Amino acid sequence: MSEQAPLRSLLFVPGDSERKQAKALASEADALVLDLEDSVSPAQLPAARARVARLVSSRAPQAAPQLWVRVNAPAAPAFRQDLEAVCGHRMPDGIVLPKVSAPAEIIEAADYLTALETGLGLTPPVSRLLVIATETPQGLLALPQYLPVLGPSRAMARLAGLTWGAEDLGAALGVRDRCEPSGGLTFTFRLARTTCLLAAAALGVQAIDTVHVDLQDAPGLETSLGEARRDGFSGKLAIHPDQLAPINAAFTASEAELEHARRVVAAFAASAGAGVASLDGQMIDRPHLLQAQRLLAQARHARR
Repeated sequence: MSEQAPLRSLLFVPGDSERKQAKALASEADALVLDLEDSVSPAQLPAARARVARLVSSRAPQAAPQLWVRVNAPAAPAFRQDLEAVCGHRMPDGIVLPKVSAPAEIIEAADYLTALETGLGLTPPVSRLLVIATETPQGLLALPQYLPVLGPSRAMARLAGLTWGAEDLGAALGVRDRCEPSGGLTFTFRLARTTCLLAAAALGVQAIDTVHVDLQDAPGLETSLGEARRDGFSGKLAIHPDQLAPINAAFTASEAELEHARRVVAAFAASAGAGVASLDGQMIDRPHLLQAQRLLAQARHARR
């Protein structure tokens, strides 16, 4: 599978709402996440599957925004039915796996996608995977196993990224509040966020921050975005089109940042393979070079 640009913004859209899907398709989201899980009642699930399948099948290859589908949890009876319904004629750009409790579930999902793609006469892998890794206590505790279990597996060819979830984890734990009086996350949720970020970095895949649930709290969203980018996340989930512009802006490098990255690369090029270089009177070393190269590579992919 060819390398692709990081997804800055992924907008959740109910799988059974034609009106919201039409609005979302005209938005500036990098990807839509057509939801068959939390936002769809069991009674509406068959209709939602059919609606999502038609939308996926009607889209031209490489069209924007990308179409991803959040299916039901791998342990749920509806999981395979979701995949079979939406992948019957054309594969979506990606599948979002919720409530993952063990890396073995990711490998099983990847293998099943391979079987579906082969049945369509496609060469796997086609659809990528985004894993919501912290929605169950078991899932959070399993994150340290991702590198030894997933790293050598076939599933790595599909794995696009990891994200974390707070709502379902909070419900499973019975927490009364996810935030300290100061507004910051409590230790448990900071642990979930940080462990997800570290696991994604160890696997070499994208780390995508969770949703900001308060639609009226624009300053809070900006604070969340600043923290996410500072800490190493490269995208964020969204639940409303109004959140997309600030999310995209936060995860798009400015021209000043790109110019500085170019100067870092040039400084090392002029140093004839040295491990350190000087820029604006300051010493820079290999980590600065790697960060500059990563930033420039992301910008190149984003322009394709």
